[in-house]
Amino acid sequence: MERIKGRVWKFGDNIDTDVIIPARYLNTTDPEELGKHCMEDADPEFSKKVKKGDIIVAGRNFGCGSSREHAPISIKACGISCVVAESFARIFYRNAFNTGLLILEAPDFAKEAETGDEVEIYPNEGRIVNLTKGKTNHFKPIPEFMKRILEDGGLIPHIMKTYQASCEI
Repeated sequence: MERIKGRVWKFGDNIDTDVIIPARYLNTTDPEELGKHCMEDADPEFSKKVKKGDIIVAGRNFGCGSSREHAPISIKACGISCVVAESFARIFYRNAFNTGLLILEAPDFAKEAETGDEVEIYPNEGRIVNLTKGKTNHFKPIPEFMKRILEDGGLIPHIMKTYQASCEI
């Protein structure tokens, strides 16, 4: 996984899936449409202000609530490259990887980062550098099998790639 560089968008604890993508938009599965409404109830202009590659940083229990894949899909579709939080709800954690959204648990960084900070993330090294504050934090790197799922674009593309490779033998 390559280096990620972006601007921080900070949110607090217990950001649930209804905040990430309000239920009124669950009548579509179109990623582009979902991305337009990402975090809308927390910040109505969020999806218009986000630049491709930006990073969501949050507190504890990010993604709690309903187990909907729409939430990580909307985050990814609006241009966010990664979500860094103190902790994630377990179902969101799996849905994020399954849909190809990079998420990282880095409690110290999540507590210190602020909206607007410029950061660089080195997923393979387990390191985040806050360029604005001149501070480096570390996190537990992602297991290799989870990296492969992300690199393939999510669980379904990963399974298809694995299946196709096994058919060529």
